[in-house]
Amino acid sequence: MFEILEKTQYSDKVFKFRVSAPAMAKKAQAGQFLMVRIDEEGERVPFTFANWNREEGWVEFIFMVIGATTMELSKLEAGDKILDITGPLGKPTEMKKQRWAVIGGGVGLAIAYPVARALCESGSEVSVIMGARTEDLLILTKQFEELPLKNLFITTDDGSVGEKGVVTAPLERLCEAKEIDEVFAVGPVPMMKFSALTCDKYDVPIVASLNPIMVDGTGMCGCCRVTVDGKTKFACVDGPDFDGSKVDWDDLCARQGSYRKEEAEAVAHLQSENNGGCKCQS
Repeated sequence: MFEILEKTQYSDKVFKFRVSAPAMAKKAQAGQFLMVRIDEEGERVPFTFANWNREEGWVEFIFMVIGATTMELSKLEAGDKILDITGPLGKPTEMKKQRWAVIGGGVGLAIAYPVARALCESGSEVSVIMGARTEDLLILTKQFEELPLKNLFITTDDGSVGEKGVVTAPLERLCEAKEIDEVFAVGPVPMMKFSALTCDKYDVPIVASLNPIMVDGTGMCGCCRVTVDGKTKFACVDGPDFDGSKVDWDDLCARQGSYRKEEAEAVAHLQSENNGGCKCQS
């Protein structure tokens, strides 16, 4: 059993849990994830580590209420206990000392933050691009602002805060100015796809942290399969980080869209902002 030490609500549907997990906290690294099962009848759902403290023995994860499981999870309070939390799973993000742009969209910012923090700690020069539909859906802004970043760009679809538009606009400016050596992107599939297309245009490498549907997190179920460079990979054991220029984005987007309505909405918006070009279907 894992006790919830702290619960934070960012918006109507976005929450953060801090849970007691001493053994997990000692091993967690940026880019890895964990699997949560509320009770014996619950399904297992994956969440990426948003933060951890090795000395105090806790880990944090952020989630958005999308289905029945995340709805039940959101009803828990500090002091309640979760039956199973398994992790760390997946491969940690590779930390090269160079000039990075870290892009996070929506709840993907929970993954982007520990990666950006670790890159800063490694001595890299880091620019961060934060994206969300509205100001209310931006998370961890204060935490990003406290990092020693070279640049911090904020974009919102409705212009309620920062620059009106999508993350590819500041990304393209950074690429044009040759201010970055590589990009790390995490968020909705269409956002990552268009970020990869922008990077390809300027021959800038991009790492994409993929978030396909998962069931067991060990590579046994095959639900998280993705096509990378023409080969089948499993995000839970081979990733979640992959070369964004080699991901079959249309295949992944179609698979995700079968389950997630917001993917289809994101596609429509990004198509309009980027003059079309995405074949993703809901």
